[in-house]
Amino acid sequence: MLFKEDIATAYNGQKRILARDVGLINRNLLETFKPSSSHIEVISGVRRSGKSTLMRQIVKKYFGKVAYFNFEDSRVFGFGVEDFSKLDEVMGDEIEAYFFDEIQNVEGWEIFVRQLHDRGEKVFVTGSNASLLSREMGTRLTGRYLSHEVFPFSYQEYLAFLDLDDSQENFNDYLVKGGFPEFLRDQNPEILQMLLKDILYRDIAVRFGIKNTHVLMDIALFLVSNIGKEVSFNGLRKTFNVGSPSTVSDYLSWMEDSYLLFFLPRFSWSSKSISKNPKKVYCIDNGFAKSNSLSFTKDMGRLLENLVYLNFRKQNQKIFYFKERKECDFVVFEGNVCKWLIQVTERLHPDNRDRELEGLIEAMNFFEIDKGFILTLEQNDRLVLNEKSIVIQDVRSFFGL
Repeated sequence: MLFKEDIATAYNGQKRILARDVGLINRNLLETFKPSSSHIEVISGVRRSGKSTLMRQIVKKYFGKVAYFNFEDSRVFGFGVEDFSKLDEVMGDEIEAYFFDEIQNVEGWEIFVRQLHDRGEKVFVTGSNASLLSREMGTRLTGRYLSHEVFPFSYQEYLAFLDLDDSQENFNDYLVKGGFPEFLRDQNPEILQMLLKDILYRDIAVRFGIKNTHVLMDIALFLVSNIGKEVSFNGLRKTFNVGSPSTVSDYLSWMEDSYLLFFLPRFSWSSKSISKNPKKVYCIDNGFAKSNSLSFTKDMGRLLENLVYLNFRKQNQKIFYFKERKECDFVVFEGNVCKWLIQVTERLHPDNRDRELEGLIEAMNFFEIDKGFILTLEQNDRLVLNEKSIVIQDVRSFFGL
């Protein structure tokens, strides 16, 4: 429990932060975003991806008098659900919209947000943990919220931020550097290395009471170093001498909830098989993966595959990988129908031609689809094999980057 004057001090200090010139380029989300008149707006995403900046841009574009409060302010350490009534008094009346940053740090926060919503107030909340937000939203706030995800810069945002023109050379640089604003500004890998530690220690270890943080870090570094590869709970348990597969499962689930890593399931018509089979691991950002990898070389093919995954993930596509005798990188569904079958490689050449084509053809036969794609860095071509059409297309034109 905090004193009202301490809450007021923090609130008034944060007002000055909110009033600063936003400075950064407008995010893509802002171009299509329009506040709902009747829903709570939830903005979630990985730490340092620009959620707070987007919030300030929304304030500038749509609202006049607002209330803003950041629950990661050290001056309000220990803020509890009983302190919300004091915060409500401090914020005052005639507020057009309420903006709460990292509100998930306060257990029971959804009670206060529900109260504001019930009295007709417009509320925005941000958080860096997808599961925690969805859990609270799924209880007291069902049907009362809209969700928006923020990722590090897209390629177009990257160009705007660095004032660059679109070119293959700049796209190649983006593929390696990724889209975290602070890293792009200073080009210092330690920024992304510290971000990894913040996510693992603050968002996972502290929150879930993990004492052996060395193992948690070792597993995270291993996964970041192996993007695009299969991993299994039991395999990781043996490699890192963890007590049980369920413990590993928890670690990976918390990493995914924190938007650090994503785990792509192998396709099966059986939900039980999907849960048991190994998953392929992908990372939130290419620059982040490269800066934190133990053995990462400038493997453009793996970086390209990670970028393809992220683009489908941003679109909330239902995606899997396929593996029977051979492997196909991505199976993309629209509803219950397979829409795309995709292989990813930097360039198709004699040394990898059979591997890439055989995996794609096997998936095309399995799903009874006559057209498949091989996405590349720059290469464009078309092949016809056994009455199957194979489109070889550069990633930029496929996604309209």
